Amino acid sequence: ATAWRLLGDGQLATHVGASAVRVLTGTVLGILIGVLLAVLAGLTRTGEDLLDWTMQILKAVPNFALTPLLIIWMGIGEGPKIVLITTGVAIAIYINTYSGIRGVDRQLVEMAQTLEAPRHTLITQVILPGAMPNFLVGLRLGLSSAWLSLIFAEMINTTQGIGYLMSRAQTNLQFDVSLLVIVIYAVAGLLSYTLVRVLERLLLSWRNGFEGLEA
Repeated sequence: ATAWRLLGDGQLATHVGASAVRVLTGTVLGILIGVLLAVLAGLTRTGEDLLDWTMQILKAVPNFALTPLLIIWMGIGEGPKIVLITTGVAIAIYINTYSGIRGVDRQLVEMAQTLEAPRHTLITQVILPGAMPNFLVGLRLGLSSAWLSLIFAEMINTTQGIGYLMSRAQTNLQFDVSLLVIVIYAVAGLLSYTLVRVLERLLLSWRNGFEGLEA
């Protein structure tokens, strides 16, 4: 009934739409940055020396701890919200993709080099496909981090978003609205998980992996 009422007056669409835009923007930027840094660090030792320790430090720092600094540096507009989400996604993507690149079977790389495969072919046909499973694990964690970061992001001087809707509901003791927001977060998480599963089936169709035992 609460969902129907908020849909009727347009509030639900406004808040969910604002949050979806923030998550989508932060996720896309986080994927691009995370993959780029992982490739630079994973393919070269110089890149590893320059980048890996920085990303490991950021991994150890909780996202919400950056909120005050982002407000000081960027104000209270959309910038800190997007950066907070982007950071969470980029770290998850980087850690897993970097691990995937460094975990590629050395024999496959040596075989490609023996066959005198060009460097770009080695990267695009051997290394990156080998790291794809880890990238998808990072994407799954990154999407979870994006929705978690959104909660803190929408506490930064905002009047739109499901985080704001939750905060206002708690202040006004609107328990029905609070429960609705929890359901929205759960549905968003389930949709994100489903998206990654679909991508796994499309991008990893070549893998003959273990699929579980029959009951």
